[in-house]
Amino acid sequence: MINLIRLQQDGAQIIADDPWQLMRNDEGPLVTKAILPVQCWAQCQSDAVLQGREVSSQGVLLQPDDEPDALLDWLPVLPLIAIDFPSFRDGRGYSQAYLLRTRFGWQGELRAVGDVLRDQLSHMRQCGFDSFAVREDKSVEDALKGLQGLSVLYGRSVIEPLPLFRRR
Repeated sequence: MINLIRLQQDGAQIIADDPWQLMRNDEGPLVTKAILPVQCWAQCQSDAVLQGREVSSQGVLLQPDDEPDALLDWLPVLPLIAIDFPSFRDGRGYSQAYLLRTRFGWQGELRAVGDVLRDQLSHMRQCGFDSFAVREDKSVEDALKGLQGLSVLYGRSVIEPLPLFRRR
């Protein structure tokens, strides 16, 4: 079971029936709505192009060592990018998300996966994440409270590009 929270127009909601399946390696059968590691995803896309098939609607998983600019040519067709947080202490995913949203202008679903905890959700939202796969041993209802976060943002972020002193 996945503890998924997605930001919607009317606020954050717990999603019970998410069709996406995270596949951390290339073993097992490929499902229709799979989130694949970058190398596996790129191979699937290349195979489709070579065989004259339509490019699939698979999502891609960015690991901390992956460069987001490797996806530049594919951003228009990507329905979902998941960014892996192998440990809550690893903050490289925040930078990847911020680059995708600000420098590359990507508007699709950006999902945090891995060691995602309540205390991180507000900051993840500031970096551009709009869905969060909370760690399975944690309460998703409790994690929703983490999105309330800070009442005033001083610095700039994806959702508030102007720092506080420029907003006055």
